[in-house]
Formats: sequence, C-alpha cells, structure tokens
Amino acid sequence: MRKPLVVGNWKMYKTITEAVDYVDQIKGALPTPEKVEVEIAVPTLFLQSLVERTATSPLKIAAENCFYHDEGAFTGETSPVALRQLGVKHVILGHSERRRLFYETDEVVNQKVHAALNAGICPILCVDETMKRGQSHGQVAWMVSQVIAGLKGVNEDEMARVTIAYEPSWAIGSGKVAATPSEANEGCYLIRQTIAALYNDQIANRIRVLYGGSVNETNLVDLMARSDIDGVLIGRASLDPTNFLKLVSIVSASEGGSDA
Repeated sequence: MRKPLVVGNWKMYKTITEAVDYVDQIKGALPTPEKVEVEIAVPTLFLQSLVERTATSPLKIAAENCFYHDEGAFTGETSPVALRQLGVKHVILGHSERRRLFYETDEVVNQKVHAALNAGICPILCVDETMKRGQSHGQVAWMVSQVIAGLKGVNEDEMARVTIAYEPSWAIGSGKVAATPSEANEGCYLIRQTIAALYNDQIANRIRVLYGGSVNETNLVDLMARSDIDGVLIGRASLDPTNFLKLVSIVSASEGGSDA
C-alpha cells in the first residue's frame, strides 16, 4: 500500500520568525511517520533554518522550486545541488503559479525534473487543468500531456523518486474543492494510467499521486478514501499550524483505497 504524503505549500507567506514558530508548534505533534509522511514546502530564504530545526523530527522541509542548472550566472535562482546539500529531499516543480506567472513551459519543467533527479532530490511534478471539464474541451488530455512532457527522458529507476501532484488551477485558492472527490480521483487515475502507458503497471502502482485544490476538513476524508489519491498538496489551508495538524491527522487516520 502506498504510504500517504501530505505536503503543505506556504508559497510566499510568513517571515522567518513566523516560520520558526509554526514549525516548533507542529514538529512534535505529528503522527508516526509509518502512518503518513509530512512535509512543508517553504520559501528558499527559510530552508536552512527550518531543515536544521526539524533534523530530529518526522517533519521534513521541501523546496518550492529550483533551477535546471547546478551552478552558473543565474541571478536569483536556486541550485538543486545546493538544496540537496542542505538536506532537502523534495522540490515542487511545475506548479500552476510557476507556469502561469513565470511562463514556465513544459520543456523548462522537464529540465528542472532532470536537474532535481541528478542532484538526488525527489521532484513533485505538478500538472494542471485550467477549467472545469464542463466548460471547455480537451483539458484532461492537456493535463496528461503535461505528465508526458514533464517525464520525458526520465528512466524507470528514476521514476521511483517521482511524485505527481494533480492540481486543477480552477480549484487552487478558491476555498472550495470545485472538483468533487470523484473528479479528483478521476484525474489521479488518468495520471496513473499515463504512467502505466509510459513505463509499466508496476511503476504506475508504486508512484504516489497527490491531489491539490482547495483541500479542507470537509472534503479530505472523502478525497483520501479514493483509490488513486495518495495524499494532498495543501496551499492556503496549510498556513495555520492548528488547521494543518487537523488535516494531517485526517490523512493519518484514513484507510486509503490503494491495494498496490
């Protein structure tokens, strides 16, 4: 059975004082890591302090982004090798905000995936739908195309370190799921079937697929009961430590639907 993964994505929120206070509040209150893995993706500025502060805790600190070169004249960018040396295990790549606001193409995202893997970091590859299925045509196929493009050139051994996050951008930050749990599971299922087509069933059954899109206490139980949802990528709802702990507890208590 695939172990659930909960990732809180802070985006560009909090000061270092707020970040340290948050981590101190939750790092000793998490469920056993045998039940659920918990990570917080934080701004680059906070990474070293928070990695050191959580060194003996089940809480792990992830990066929100990295560049596709290890070093060079790239002002303002973050080296994946430097992230690895800090002790960062996961990095979020291809988030819809990066694609929309910073014009990251599928090719750029793919380069970042390879750079992270080469540096020894596990990428969380985000793929997106822009609108509800009922409002447009072809967006499911487009989401699948982002999976194919993002994983171009990634071999079978490397796939063991990849996580996929399905995040319909029309649901992100809306304060409501927008996708019903069955719709969310459908998207995750299509991703898994795409992985099976690209690689094989064994890899597809092993890879974790997360859902991200206005996750909250109301919908999380139903989301985690779905067979192809292995965890969640939480944005706004992860900013409050008490609320985040509640969501982690729900995931930890879930039975899940996977028999992989």
